[in-house]
Amino acid sequence: MKDLDVLFISPGSSKKVYQGLAKDYSAIEPPTWSLLLAQSCRSVGFEVALIDVNAEKITNEQVVKRIKKMNPRLICFVVYGQNVNAGTTSMVGATSLSNHIKKVGVKTPICYIGSHMQALPKKVLNEEPSIDFGFTNEGVYALRNILSESKIDINNLEHIKGIVWRENGSAKMNPSERVVPNDRMDIDLPGYAWDLLPYKDRPLDLYRAPMWHAEYNQENRSPYAAIQTSLGCQFNCEFCMINILNRNDEEEIGVAGNYSLMRFWSPEFIIKEFDKLVKMGVETIKITDEMFLLNKKYYVPLCEMLRDRGYGKRLRMWAYSRIDTIRRPELLKLVREAGIKWLALGIESSDRKIRLEVSKGRFEDVDIKKVIGQVHDAGIEVMANYMFGLPGDTKETMQATLDLSKELCTFGWNAYAAMALPGSQLYKNAVERGTKLPDSYEGYSFHAYEAVPLSTETLTAAEVLEFRDKAFTEYHSYPPFLEKVKNKHGQLAVDNINQMLKVKLRRKILEK
Repeated sequence: MKDLDVLFISPGSSKKVYQGLAKDYSAIEPPTWSLLLAQSCRSVGFEVALIDVNAEKITNEQVVKRIKKMNPRLICFVVYGQNVNAGTTSMVGATSLSNHIKKVGVKTPICYIGSHMQALPKKVLNEEPSIDFGFTNEGVYALRNILSESKIDINNLEHIKGIVWRENGSAKMNPSERVVPNDRMDIDLPGYAWDLLPYKDRPLDLYRAPMWHAEYNQENRSPYAAIQTSLGCQFNCEFCMINILNRNDEEEIGVAGNYSLMRFWSPEFIIKEFDKLVKMGVETIKITDEMFLLNKKYYVPLCEMLRDRGYGKRLRMWAYSRIDTIRRPELLKLVREAGIKWLALGIESSDRKIRLEVSKGRFEDVDIKKVIGQVHDAGIEVMANYMFGLPGDTKETMQATLDLSKELCTFGWNAYAAMALPGSQLYKNAVERGTKLPDSYEGYSFHAYEAVPLSTETLTAAEVLEFRDKAFTEYHSYPPFLEKVKNKHGQLAVDNINQMLKVKLRRKILEK
């Protein structure tokens, strides 16, 4: 048996990130990027392995025991997650584990790939001694180049593009490495290493969907998979950091809006990944793309293949879209026939001026109620996403957004308090203005005790967070919403929602 070249670690920190929701309610998503990188590396001959700490819920000591048994040449922490903020919040569990690995004397080099590292590479390396080096974008080619070294010398990495490392004790960013171009997506990111995932009784049964995706029924949550058909986004909204994985510069603070780029796998390639999941018995699937319904060249033939295979009747899938990109009823009909029964729509705010401001004017004016009606008419449910505390928000505009959400009365409802996430323009603006930012990784979690959202011109961070938490309870207690759920999914679904509402989030800034 060949020696192990790289051990990918997907860290866990759900208890700090989700508080009481972690036990029964927060989703547990397969580590998409760990699977992509593992498959990419072994496609060119490297030996790979994976530990998913989050899914297995194992201790630092148990991880170290496995590391010593596996004896890899390189340990690679892949620190992303299932929400846009998760690359930062997942650093809680990641750094706890890498610090422990170093403390017990493991000599294997440790590297990080993930959105927080991509956003603030020099800052991370200067603050985290347990990290030997990191990757400044998605890292596909840089990682292969590292593994091609006969000996990985962490003190001699000047010739490797796309990394940050320590030269004489100081963090140094090398010139950027290219990301995988569109015409090589099927070749250099050739799918997912599904076989590396842990499971109890059947594949992917340690993973669980969000409650709403499972129709508020615990039994529908597992097995669960997430899959991407594209990477990146063509938009450059100020609150978002999705495009940070496309980074191609050496600035100390990366801003995702500077790297707007979408790349696609071919529909013919991606359908084979769906075939694998169906064969493994997975029927609850998330399509992770930020903008799945944007480029008809890719999503239309994929949906046609999903429909023609009969998956539309078997699968329970959801996908993301913006509210201004889904206005053709005939395409919505195809999407539903493909098995996509939910669309997560970024409505963000009821106030058009606020939407235009944070999207840099690239948010078309739409009749939100009409669009939601068209989606519902196609037999597709909506997970509506809102944000409170965006630049320009007041108590009145936040209340108007909540009122709109109740009027739309979608089956799924989600709202975040706006945060200056590392990698976003809001973060760089906050640094330059001297705005108070969280002083811990968990402070960037939407659900954590330490959470600190942005203040606005008229609202404190505490006021924004308090409004968000009350709005969550108010919507999920709203009688028309509960009646709608009961009519479609029965009293059990309503009971599960009421049980979820019993879990109260503590907030440090509200206890002062």
